[in-house]
Amino acid sequence: MADDHPDNDLVVLRREGLYCPAGDFFIDPWRPVARAVITHGHGDHARGGMGQYHSTRAGLPILQWRLGEQAYHLHEYGEAFQLGDARVSLHPAGHVLGSAQVRIEVDGRVWVASGDYKRQPDPTCAPFEVVPCDVFITEATFGLPVYRWPDTTDVAREIVAWRDQCAARGEAAVLLCYALGKAQRLLAELGRVTDQPAWLHGAVATGVEVYRQAGIDMLPTHPVSEADKGSEFAGRLVLAPPSAAGSPWMKRFRKSQVGFASGWMRIRGNRRRRNYDRGFQVSDHADWPDLMRTIRETGARRVIATHGNTDAIIRALNEDGIAAEAFRTDYGDES
Repeated sequence: MADDHPDNDLVVLRREGLYCPAGDFFIDPWRPVARAVITHGHGDHARGGMGQYHSTRAGLPILQWRLGEQAYHLHEYGEAFQLGDARVSLHPAGHVLGSAQVRIEVDGRVWVASGDYKRQPDPTCAPFEVVPCDVFITEATFGLPVYRWPDTTDVAREIVAWRDQCAARGEAAVLLCYALGKAQRLLAELGRVTDQPAWLHGAVATGVEVYRQAGIDMLPTHPVSEADKGSEFAGRLVLAPPSAAGSPWMKRFRKSQVGFASGWMRIRGNRRRRNYDRGFQVSDHADWPDLMRTIRETGARRVIATHGNTDAIIRALNEDGIAAEAFRTDYGDES
């Protein structure tokens, strides 16, 4: 692969988002553009108002759920397609169902924009694929050495044990988690260690049904809204979005403990500040060791970090002789 030249970059930062001049398209733009390549369906990466949406076929159900019917152009993983002078292909990112990295090749030069990604096994989506490149655009959501994830199966067992402890006290175990990706992954992992159904907040139930329709195997579930009047949910595991904390919806549980499943729970102070009873460390983003491992495995000689703790990654890579810099982007941190 040929050397890259900063004055002829394959991806540049514009006010609308990450732009590929050779292909005349944007990657996960945050303002309306004529042609967008979307890495996955989270709201900070897939937004309304685009003229065209290029995405993976596997990710279509999520895009339809979030954006409705649009001008979708669908591609299989690894299938090359031409946009302008750029040869583009989408490769598994291991983040959520249908998530992808964007590989761009122009005149022998290869850039890869990772979107959000993780390396841990996840039964709800295709596993991450290392794509060799000259320049790698990486996320850095958890780009600090303190972030190191435990085995997710062990976390699922911890959640079941917590539910059982709550049952002994006559409490509901209300687990807060993001409604797209995290909830479904937890249900898939829990299905391997328990057969007791979970109960779902309406915002979570909708996304779970999207995954079920896509053929993803998960723990059986019931909507909280369909429970018998007066149900106290003692000993039940209830999944709800973070926005449910402190809301009137929580009043239906006479006695409850509230937990939060997130990579941010690695830092104990985060749990205390948010007043959660329990914190469970599980994230759909790469931890520090996997960020550094992935960058090295791509063989990239230049790295651009997009969002999160970019300073630490840049410093570590520069110390290892890898040129690194940052793009300031408008992406969030669903974890």
